[in-house]
Amino acid sequence: MNVLQINNVTKRFGNLVAVRDVSLNVARGELCAIIGPNGAGKTTFFNLISGYFPPTSGTISFDGQDITRLATHERVRRGMARTFQITEIFPELNVFENVRIAAEVAGGYRLRPWINRAEAAKIHRHVEDTLKLVALETKTNRLVGELSHGDQRAAEIAMALSLKPHLLLLDEPTAGMGDQETYQITQLIRRLHRDSNYTIVLIEHDMRVVFHLADRICVLDQGKMLAQGTPKEIAANEAVQAAYLGTAA
Repeated sequence: MNVLQINNVTKRFGNLVAVRDVSLNVARGELCAIIGPNGAGKTTFFNLISGYFPPTSGTISFDGQDITRLATHERVRRGMARTFQITEIFPELNVFENVRIAAEVAGGYRLRPWINRAEAAKIHRHVEDTLKLVALETKTNRLVGELSHGDQRAAEIAMALSLKPHLLLLDEPTAGMGDQETYQITQLIRRLHRDSNYTIVLIEHDMRVVFHLADRICVLDQGKMLAQGTPKEIAANEAVQAAYLGTAA
């Protein structure tokens, strides 16, 4: 069953066509990577999926329901969570508090003046389980702003996971990282996908990460879908090599 189904989506900004007639299906449990050169339309495409603006034409379905015109928060409520290229965290709060805030939002508690003891205990257990999933259980009391960039990214992913998503959207999860942090985040994403069976769509510039993680790779070029396939198929695709991966001189 497809968790995400995108049919012939186009996004225009005046005379600029940022995304042109792109279709994509993502199956439950799949990890799909989106790559392409700068200006290919990757971020615009992600913004269409997550609801930051509607497509000019085309449709988007999530869990079998048309969400083309749904606002971002409504997509989150239905089970879609996203991280950003620039890490979105509360640096003045500790790790536990960051994830607890997201968990309370997911549980519908943020607009309530109080939470009873049973509800608070349930949230506490959920936060603890989520932090174990991203290997931050030993850093719960650390201020997020004092963590390494890799641990900050893990905390942001934990915040997304605390929303109990059916689909996790990761925007450049290894951006700005050195080799060791890139390895740690890659291993985290691998665990979420293979051990916890999360459905994941990610944008990533590091081809080592993409070819190590992805079940399927989608290549955007000038706003169009240039190719889709397994890592092996994409590596052998001459059009992709010419547009993005590079060809031998």
